Amino acid sequence: MQLRHLRYFVKIVEAGSFSRAATTIFVAQPALSQQIAELEEELGVSLLHRSARGVRPTAAGDALYREAVAILRQIEKLPEIVRFTGGEVAGSVSLGMSSTLASFLAGDFMKACKTALPMVNLSVVTEDSLSLKARIAARTLDLAILFEEAPTPGLIRQPLFRQRLYLVERKRSGRGGPKSISLAQAGARPLVLPSQPNAMRSLLDSHFAAAGIRPEVVAEANMLHGILSAVQSGVGATVIPMGDFTVATGSGSLAATPIEPAIHQTAQVVSSDGASLTRAGEAVRDLLGAFVRRFLDEKAPPGMAHIEA
Repeated sequence: MQLRHLRYFVKIVEAGSFSRAATTIFVAQPALSQQIAELEEELGVSLLHRSARGVRPTAAGDALYREAVAILRQIEKLPEIVRFTGGEVAGSVSLGMSSTLASFLAGDFMKACKTALPMVNLSVVTEDSLSLKARIAARTLDLAILFEEAPTPGLIRQPLFRQRLYLVERKRSGRGGPKSISLAQAGARPLVLPSQPNAMRSLLDSHFAAAGIRPEVVAEANMLHGILSAVQSGVGATVIPMGDFTVATGSGSLAATPIEPAIHQTAQVVSSDGASLTRAGEAVRDLLGAFVRRFLDEKAPPGMAHIEA
C-alpha cells in the first residue's frame, strides 16, 4: 500500500466522484480508477459504492477514510515536529468550539495566542459539539472546547470553567424583568432550542423530564445566531449558557435571566487519546487554560465561573 493510494482515496470520497477528484488533483480518471482497484485488491474489500450519481464509501471504505485522514494529517505534521524540537514553539493548531463560546471567547483568545505564540498558526473551527467530537476522534481537529453531559471514551480532557444556563428573551418595556426564573416558568414559555443531538439540549431535557415539565418547544436551530435571530423576531425565548450579549448583534433587545435552582455545564478542552499533540498543540492547550483563568478574573462574565477544587 502506498501513501498515494490513501491520498487519492480520500480525495475521491470528499469529491464524491472520480471525475471531480481527477480535476482537483490533476490525475487522469483512468489512473485514479486503477489506483483504487489496487487498493481494494490489497485490502480484499470493496471500498466504494459506484453509481451514475457518483461514489460513496462502503462501511469498510468509511473506516478506511477516517484512518487515512488521520494518517495523512500526522504525516503533514512531521516536518514541524522535526524542525521545531527545540527553541520557539511553531506549527499549526486547530481548535474547535461552539458558536456560543466563539461569540465571546474566540477573538480574545486568538489575539492572546498571536501575542504569546507568534510562530503558531491557530485555526478556530465553529461547529456543534457532536461534530467537534467526531473530528477529534477522526484526528482532523487537534483540540476542542466541549460541554459534555457524560464523559466520552477516547478523549483526554482538562476542565476549563462552569457556565450557568439562562433564559433569554426579548426585553419587555417598562420595568426590568425578574432576578431569576424557575425551570417551570421557563418551560411554560414558547422556546427556541438547539436541535438534537446537542449537549446543552440533552442536559436541559433531562432537567425538564426530572421535574415532570413538558416544555413548549416551538422551533429549533443548531447555531447561536439562528437561535438569537428567532428570539429577536419574537418567535419565542431560549435557554443557553450565556448571560451577556454585549458582543451579539441586536444585544440591546435581549434580556438574560438566570434559571433558579442553577443548572450548570462544565466546559472542557479535549484532545484525542489516540494521537499525541505536537509541541504547538500542547502550548495552545496550556495557554487556553491560563487565558480562561485570567479571562474569568478580569471580565467575570455572567454565570461563567472557575471550576471549584
